[in-house]
Amino acid sequence: MKIILFFLLTAFVAVLGILHTLTPGHMIFFHDTYRRLSYFPITIGAILFGIRGGIVLAVLSCMAFVPHLYMFWARGPQAYYSELSEIVFYLAAGGVVGLISSRENKLREKYKTLSEKLAGSYKRLHEQAFQLVKAEQQLGQSQKLSMLGHVSASLAHEIKNPLASIKGAAEILADEVPQGHPKHKFIEIMRLEIARLNNSVEDVLTYCRGRQHQDRGKKQTVEKIVNRVVTLLEANIKEKFIGVDIRPKPSIRPFLTNEAAMIQVLMNIIINAIDAVEKNGRILVDIGDYENGCLIKISDDGPGIDEAMVTKVFESFVSFKEGGTGLGLSISKRIVESLGGKISVEKSELGGAGFLIFLPEKTFLNNGHG
Repeated sequence: MKIILFFLLTAFVAVLGILHTLTPGHMIFFHDTYRRLSYFPITIGAILFGIRGGIVLAVLSCMAFVPHLYMFWARGPQAYYSELSEIVFYLAAGGVVGLISSRENKLREKYKTLSEKLAGSYKRLHEQAFQLVKAEQQLGQSQKLSMLGHVSASLAHEIKNPLASIKGAAEILADEVPQGHPKHKFIEIMRLEIARLNNSVEDVLTYCRGRQHQDRGKKQTVEKIVNRVVTLLEANIKEKFIGVDIRPKPSIRPFLTNEAAMIQVLMNIIINAIDAVEKNGRILVDIGDYENGCLIKISDDGPGIDEAMVTKVFESFVSFKEGGTGLGLSISKRIVESLGGKISVEKSELGGAGFLIFLPEKTFLNNGHG
């Protein structure tokens, strides 16, 4: 673009030179106009191309002006030198304006470089501030976990002693109620829940100490685990007249996983769903094969989770209900990940929250053996 402008300015200078040559000498007004017009290409060239452009176009203007000087040669030195001084002014205008323009261009480049450096510094400062905030959040999280660890150690002692007493009482009741008795199944549920509660206490302690959940205990199919959790929460479900549909895909293979661990995970999520929905609400539990594993989807028709809070759902001490500890979902996430799986949240088909749990293929039932 600048090259085209230079050629246009050169052409303009050439046209002025031709007009000087062809216009008769007595037409002073026209010659004066051409002389003044010559300053335009010189000034524009100096602004666009700096001192070099100003000087080049000044020299070209002088060369175009030379034929006009011959008209004043015979009029004597006074007239000739008066016209010759125009050449000096051309060169001076090109040099001065070009010098100013060059210095301005250098300043502009300097300010541009400085602006880029400032932008880079601002970006680095922004990144460092973000890392500082993140580190501060992690420090606060660590402090909370440290405090929780101390509290949990005390609670574990207080909880385990009554659990041992309750377990002993359940054993006595089991001896008094024969296996064929209609109420014997409730004693079995009590014993299993005592064992699960004991494991849950251990998992909370493990979580607070920063260790991974251990995949211990017996294996059970996902469908049976889901049914058992719904049975355990039957009183809560009936209290709010909630409709719970368990929908295993007909083609799903029996998928084994850690029973105690998955009961804890599903209990946390389904209890949250029960608390979230209104009376006569709905909860769906879909179970199906997905890639090389099993996918469990728990959906409800509650208010859902605000988009701004979705990223914080699994953070410790973040609760969406009054009186919540903010540990249920964070512990559930650790348990699922310790089993090699993933857990995420999305908007459900019912309009509320939808939790997706993916468990990779580890132990499918083959001919009845895990």
